[in-house]
Amino acid sequence: MTTLLIAGTDTDVGKTFVTIALAAYWQNYSSNKSINAHPLLSIFKLIQTGTGDLELYNRLFTEISSVDVVVPLRLETPVAPPIAAQKEGKTIELGKIWQEFSTVTQKSDLVLLETLGGLGSPVTNELIVGDIAADWRLPTVLVVPVKLGSISNAVANIALARSLKIDLKGIILNYTHSEAMASIEDLTPPDLIQSLTQVPILGTLPYIEDLKDWGKLGKIVANWDIELIYPKDKIAI
Repeated sequence: MTTLLIAGTDTDVGKTFVTIALAAYWQNYSSNKSINAHPLLSIFKLIQTGTGDLELYNRLFTEISSVDVVVPLRLETPVAPPIAAQKEGKTIELGKIWQEFSTVTQKSDLVLLETLGGLGSPVTNELIVGDIAADWRLPTVLVVPVKLGSISNAVANIALARSLKIDLKGIILNYTHSEAMASIEDLTPPDLIQSLTQVPILGTLPYIEDLKDWGKLGKIVANWDIELIYPKDKIAI
């Protein structure tokens, strides 16, 4: 069983798209094909606030029996979880979320855990996303959008990751819109980000309109430094 936490530098940086791309790669290239009835791949959304990610996952994966989508806590208000929970009179019980996550890891070959916001975003009134990554000891990738301001956000998030001793595997640069495709060297030069952070750039995810094109998504991820994420024995040769 392999787990991977997909974090971002902020909200709306493309964590969900990167999660989908990693799922596509696993489905297309993994050699670890289980023969039991359990899902090979589970996508675990830590907490859902508002609408969007869950609906997209369900639309893409409902008909794929080998993919399981798990959302242990859903809040209707599209704001930070502790604020949403307070507005809705709910309690965020991380112990129960951890128990459900543990159950999912026991039945899956791969679990992709998508977080919310950036590493410094609050999960409860006491804990941030970075605390979850550190306390749960999860290997982590950081999604950085190709846009102005992302360099400083990347540096800040990685500094936080280091202070918390997070197992950060690398950075994935994500094109959040088609206009950014020709601007990466001006907005987020990979060599500069890697030099400033001393964290490897695993790859880039171009802007893709058809997220159901799993073959295309899988080929894109196959060109990343994927062995830094997945163990060699989990990858088809």
